[in-house]
Amino acid sequence: MSPLRLPAPAKLNLFLHITGQRADGYHLLQTVFQLIDHMDWLSFEVDDDLKLISDLPFPTSQNLIIRAAKRLQEVTGCKEGAIITLEKILPMGGGLGGGSSDAATTLLALNHLWQTKLSLDELAAIGLTLGADVPVFIRGQNAWAEGVGEILQAIPLDPSHFVVLIPDCSVSTAEIFTHPNLPRATPKINMRDYLVPHSRHGLTTSGILHNDCAGIVRTLYSEVDQALCFLESIQQKNPDLTSTPQLTGTGACVFMMTPTRSIADKILEQAPFNGFVCSGIGQSPVHSALNLL
Repeated sequence: MSPLRLPAPAKLNLFLHITGQRADGYHLLQTVFQLIDHMDWLSFEVDDDLKLISDLPFPTSQNLIIRAAKRLQEVTGCKEGAIITLEKILPMGGGLGGGSSDAATTLLALNHLWQTKLSLDELAAIGLTLGADVPVFIRGQNAWAEGVGEILQAIPLDPSHFVVLIPDCSVSTAEIFTHPNLPRATPKINMRDYLVPHSRHGLTTSGILHNDCAGIVRTLYSEVDQALCFLESIQQKNPDLTSTPQLTGTGACVFMMTPTRSIADKILEQAPFNGFVCSGIGQSPVHSALNLL
């Protein structure tokens, strides 16, 4: 049989509010996950051993892909293995959820290939043990998220296009979330208000929708600050660009929504940074390939 080749799509956080902190140190948040058509690719072949083939610069045993596969073996008692080949396209430490998406695609693919027959709920529970962003990729839909990111509600999002810049740095999520100056008490907003276009526009133009990590990241990583300054300058010169430039996750990637892909292309051509242009997608192509939705 030929290898099963599947994508691992990236996400953008359209905003990220930190609303509190639990006694165990985990942060409570509100965010919207937007899936995009920019992705890693993974190929899977059933084998006796478990092996990852990639160009990643650290031991594969530490990679979320292998950890996800081993966790599925542990939970189900499956004795099968797999040769997994990763084509890494998404930047590491970019806030695009690449590692989490790779882990989710691995769980979905091996659940199919190994015939372990776990439900999406069961796979999402495994994913949460690997990282807070994994469940949204398991479920494969744009989502409103609360809790530590694991309380998900699928939401409809308008068709969208983005220019994404990749500053030449990798942001440490742990460094940002442990920083003493990180805001941790942003008031909660109502999902119903976000879903009403008029209310959402008001939340955006008033600055209520933002990324609580952005201030710290801009202070610690000058490359991120420079990328955001570039997008902000573009927006100021073009009144048709009404979307505020944002940091996704804890960064380092930054983005701006644009009315069309062609406008995003023109912005990227001017940018003194690497980057890409993408569009939002309504559901993960992994789920379509495996007929899960």
